[in-house]
Amino acid sequence: MKKSLLSAVALTAFIAFSGSAWADILIGVAGPITGPNAAFGAQLQKGAEQAVADINAAGGVLGQQLKLSVGDDVSDPKQGISVANKFVADGIKYVDGHFNSGVSIPASEVYAENGILEITPAATNPKFTERGMWNTFRTCGRDDQQGKVAGDYVAKNFKDAKIALIHDKTPYGQGLADETKKALNGNGVTEAMYEGINVGDKDFSALIAKMKEAGVTVVYYGGLHTEAGLIIRQLADQGLKAQFMSGDGIVSNELASIAGDAVEGTLMTFAPDPRKNPNAKELVEKFRAAGFEPEAYTLYSYATIQIIAAAITKTGSADDAQKVAETIKSSGPWTTAIGDIGYDAKGDITRPDYVMYTWKKGDDGKYSYFEQ
Repeated sequence: MKKSLLSAVALTAFIAFSGSAWADILIGVAGPITGPNAAFGAQLQKGAEQAVADINAAGGVLGQQLKLSVGDDVSDPKQGISVANKFVADGIKYVDGHFNSGVSIPASEVYAENGILEITPAATNPKFTERGMWNTFRTCGRDDQQGKVAGDYVAKNFKDAKIALIHDKTPYGQGLADETKKALNGNGVTEAMYEGINVGDKDFSALIAKMKEAGVTVVYYGGLHTEAGLIIRQLADQGLKAQFMSGDGIVSNELASIAGDAVEGTLMTFAPDPRKNPNAKELVEKFRAAGFEPEAYTLYSYATIQIIAAAITKTGSADDAQKVAETIKSSGPWTTAIGDIGYDAKGDITRPDYVMYTWKKGDDGKYSYFEQ
């Protein structure tokens, strides 16, 4: 009886140990999977899914498989907190996301308190990494870098312009508009207008009438593609021929679907197109073969999973996300689909790069964005 009991205990212990040693490494990917910004959520999700599939096919991480959980925050901070709490309850230690700065910032506090490392592929507000937290990283640049490129470009190329700075009152949109304003003012340029709109607004006739009255010739918008597309279209409909410019929040071909032909000539700042990186050629073809165009943040999300996997491998264990975070900062640069990425002490990439794009028709007759 004792021998039988001992054998049962030993077997139970073996199973428990084996389950622990070979358990899946849980990773969450979070963003606006539904709602008006679902195009960006799809980019994050598809990028993460492909990275997990490729890493698992190559043997996984430390002999373990990655398992992905998807969280839909609908670009809403409250929903983002709910997603974060669910990830905590599910035992997730690593998060690829979120998309919006206004969601990433509050969610990161939940993650920090619960030992979860967060790498965002898209949230650019400086505050995300400026709070001295151990767990905040990004694979993209920051609004203060992007705003300077935009402000310097306008000051140089539109010297006599009357500029309207418009934003959507979110941490991302207003933050980007403010950084652009700072760069403009630093170049001796004072804007003619500075106005905020509300996310979800659809009628901008009053705003455009105000622009006409102020003689605006350049409109800079801090916000996402949904409202940007409507503003562009309504500017044309109401006969205001102003140059429209925005940032990486409009990097989606859906902008052209909303704005129509009026999107022609729109200016936009974004990093050099990662799809053109020779090292990503096979990966891009894999996405396209599956019927998904890996634009904007798709490869940034893929790179996020790559960095998490590589840092866990370098650390030798996935159990302690804080140790993995230390590895991310102390080691590297990390080889990714968007190039080699190194990190500073804050969790920002050490190779920030923004360039200017112009929206126009491609050889296929469809509007898209092309690097200048």
